[in-house]
Amino acid sequence: MHHGFRGRRFGRTSSHRMAMFANLSQSLITHEQILTTLPKAKDLRPIVEKLVTLGKRGDLHARRQAIAQIKDESVVRKLFDVIAKRYASRNGGYLRIMKAGFRYGDAAPMAVIEFVDRDVEAKGKADKARAAAAPKDESAA
Repeated sequence: MHHGFRGRRFGRTSSHRMAMFANLSQSLITHEQILTTLPKAKDLRPIVEKLVTLGKRGDLHARRQAIAQIKDESVVRKLFDVIAKRYASRNGGYLRIMKAGFRYGDAAPMAVIEFVDRDVEAKGKADKARAAAAPKDESAA
């Protein structure tokens, strides 16, 4: 019997799974919308919603718990300063999952997971800023 075993394993070790969800959480908080497989999106939603609840609490212990989970202080800063304030009056239900067809290579079901009242300009802004800040290497030509 398979009673009491919650969550999917995704063919990974527990440490790999924790790292994968930390990376997905970082990307979702940074871009406020990501495309991933449907099972990963379904397992990611409770993780990020608990992080938003920590952000709404806002104290030092909650901040340290969030840093321990997602390992990036700049992302935690955005979570506590921007996202938590946006959902201060909302009691849960911060994320939405929409099915997005099937992946071409292996026909895996894909989904878009996003914040409900997301900032549309946030998607790709961090990547553009990182590319603009990177020094141009003239000698590589």
